[in-house]
Amino acid sequence: MRQTMAGVWMAAVIPLAMPGWAQADDGAGLLGLWSVDVTQLPMPPEARPQRVTVALDEAAAGALTIRVEMVPAEGAARISTATVPLDGSTVPIEGDTLEADAIAVKRPTGDVLTMALAKQGVPASTRIYAVTPDGDRLIETAVHFGADGKAVMRTFRFDRVR
Repeated sequence: MRQTMAGVWMAAVIPLAMPGWAQADDGAGLLGLWSVDVTQLPMPPEARPQRVTVALDEAAAGALTIRVEMVPAEGAARISTATVPLDGSTVPIEGDTLEADAIAVKRPTGDVLTMALAKQGVPASTRIYAVTPDGDRLIETAVHFGADGKAVMRTFRFDRVR
C-alpha cells in the first residue's frame, strides 16, 4: 500500500508544450474529483487498493485545496489534505503523512499542475498532472528516486468523477 500512496503523491514530467493539452487558462479543467483506474496499477490485483481519489478544489484566489484518499484492499481510508498556494511555497500536509508531510505546487499552464512533495525536510517526489483535451482524464506521471539512486517514473490515469 505504501507504493500505491507514493504513486498517488509522486511526480512527473509531461511535456508542457503539447498542443491541445490545456483547455482553459484559468485552471478550471483541473478542478474536480478524480479517481485512479486501479486496474492499471502495476501490482497484483489482490494488492490493489479499492479506491484512490484526488480532489482539487479552489480554496481562494491563487490557492487549491488538495485531498487524496486511498482505501487499501483491506483497511481504513488514508486521507491527506492541504490547502496550498499556487506560488510554489511549501505548506504542511494534514492527515495521513506516511509518504509526505509537506507540499508545494505551481500551475505553469491552465490545466497542468506541478507538485513537489517532501518528507521530514527531504524531497520525496515530484508530480505533474495534466488534463486531457476532452477534460475527462487526468494524467499523472510520478517521479521519485529509488534506493539505487536512479529515477523511477510511472504514469497513472485518473477519470473525472465530478
